[in-house]
Amino acid sequence: MAAGARADLSIDDLVRRAREGSPRAVARLISLVEDASPQLREVMAALAPHTGRAWVIGLTGSPGVGKSTTTSMIVSALRARDLRVGILAVDPSSPFSGGALLGDRIRMQDHVLDREVYIRSMASRGHLGGLAWSTPQALRVLDACGCDVVLVETVGVGQSEVEVARTADTTVVLLAPGMGDGVQAAKAGILEIGDVFVVNKADREGADATVRDIRGMISLGERRQAGDWRPPVVKSVASRSEGVDDVMEALDKHWDWLQSSGELGRRRHRRAADEIEALAVTALRERIGDLRSGRGLDDLAAQVVAGDLDPYTAADRLVAAVAG
Repeated sequence: MAAGARADLSIDDLVRRAREGSPRAVARLISLVEDASPQLREVMAALAPHTGRAWVIGLTGSPGVGKSTTTSMIVSALRARDLRVGILAVDPSSPFSGGALLGDRIRMQDHVLDREVYIRSMASRGHLGGLAWSTPQALRVLDACGCDVVLVETVGVGQSEVEVARTADTTVVLLAPGMGDGVQAAKAGILEIGDVFVVNKADREGADATVRDIRGMISLGERRQAGDWRPPVVKSVASRSEGVDDVMEALDKHWDWLQSSGELGRRRHRRAADEIEALAVTALRERIGDLRSGRGLDDLAAQVVAGDLDPYTAADRLVAAVAG
């Protein structure tokens, strides 16, 4: 990606420069997303005609399984195919600044100077599910700006990480031997959301047993019809790029299945519906906040406490006030 971007550019000029490959323009657009800028509606409207092309791959798993190393390995394989790649690394938030604690360049040093790789750390800011609230809009930015593949690496918070499956076309679940990941995956519901399972650090003792455990758990929970996707379980040692061919083969097969089965369209439809709902709920909460500052919600609460209103009637009145 090339060229810079001035802060005083119009949104149309900013989008044009971002689509031409300016990393500063892309960074500026994502910053507008993260800051919930008043210009965000204009940004999304300008980007909309250019979206829908990128393959979104989510990577999730417990802390310490090697998500960042695996992400770097996959990026190298994608770049060998001459594909432009975006990376959204969702990091835990600083309790003081709210910003990402981990630097985007600390963990992706092999790709920092590659102008066809865009790396961005995003703070989760306490949002559950392993993703930042602004991740879907940031994905749209990278998609519209010409990324062929966007990798979303989640925070690694454990049982809440299933949200990544609603954001990605393909969800990769990473596990490691000796960490009890098989049991944790079953408890967290991760077995249901994984499209590809990767047992990383496979040079450790117990890797084959972990593969068997995961395959067994997947087969126990199977209620699949003919033609349904059956998640493969592959091994890797990402720090040495071992197993990269197996990982990429599994990803490619899933992408082909998504397109041939029609599942890609269905997943993206659900993703758009979730995004619309989330934005609508956010807008409603803002309206309710306005009512609270105007005493409307507090007055209803006082009537419920006094027994003059039941909660359902109070809720109906609040909805009516918000709709009005």
